[in-house]
Amino acid sequence: MAYPGGVEAFGQSSLVTGDAVVLDLRPAGFATRMAALAIDMLVQGAAVLAMVVAAAVIGTGLDPAATAAAALGLYVLIMVGYPTAFETLSRGRSLGKLALGLRVVGVDGSPERFRQALARALTGAVEIWAMPVVALVTALVDRDGRRVGDFVAGTLVVQERAGGRRDEVIEMPPRLAEWARGTELSGLSPETAAMARRYLLRRDELTDQARYEMGVRVADLVARSIAPPPPPGVAPPEYLAAVLAERRRREEERMARRHGGAPTR
Repeated sequence: MAYPGGVEAFGQSSLVTGDAVVLDLRPAGFATRMAALAIDMLVQGAAVLAMVVAAAVIGTGLDPAATAAAALGLYVLIMVGYPTAFETLSRGRSLGKLALGLRVVGVDGSPERFRQALARALTGAVEIWAMPVVALVTALVDRDGRRVGDFVAGTLVVQERAGGRRDEVIEMPPRLAEWARGTELSGLSPETAAMARRYLLRRDELTDQARYEMGVRVADLVARSIAPPPPPGVAPPEYLAAVLAERRRREEERMARRHGGAPTR
């Protein structure tokens, strides 16, 4: 579906965290990502060098096959295990990203999950260490600086230390709360939800006509993914706010159950 001004008008300037909070984050710049990558490669390279030295010292007199197997296991642990574990435990940050204020998030702004960190690490072992030109070309061509691993994992590297950051929560319109609780939201994709959220947060920047037309079109896109339809007479911004607020509420409940606590809201 065509949007007035194109979907690019909303870009990737707003992302949603796993706590359903909107942050004004932007995709990390190419140079910053390369600097963070260089730090991580230095750390991994130093670990590999230490492993080689240790193997040369300890492996003297041991079975060569056993020594080679142990060395291979440690190499995989350093190349794949390090970034996977670090990014999973720190919620999207490696040492390099931590140093430069970067974070890996899902394309909808959700926190990076273990499977995403593992996919990025496995792909990175090939595109970064074996064929670095692939990662460089992909990151340069893609407008958000995503490498192959990001496409495989469905992730994006963003700049956390961005100026003018603000937290905003979209509230539930009281008269739609009961209707929203009965909606089926499983068909609503993260990308569509993120687009609806960007519209709500930036609609005051639009002209009256653009605000109305964009609202109708985004609401129509969301309505194709959920059921049942809203009550008669509900304006698109109110409808979208109800859908996103209910989606946030359900996510908070899932997180609370996972951690054995009560919802934060």
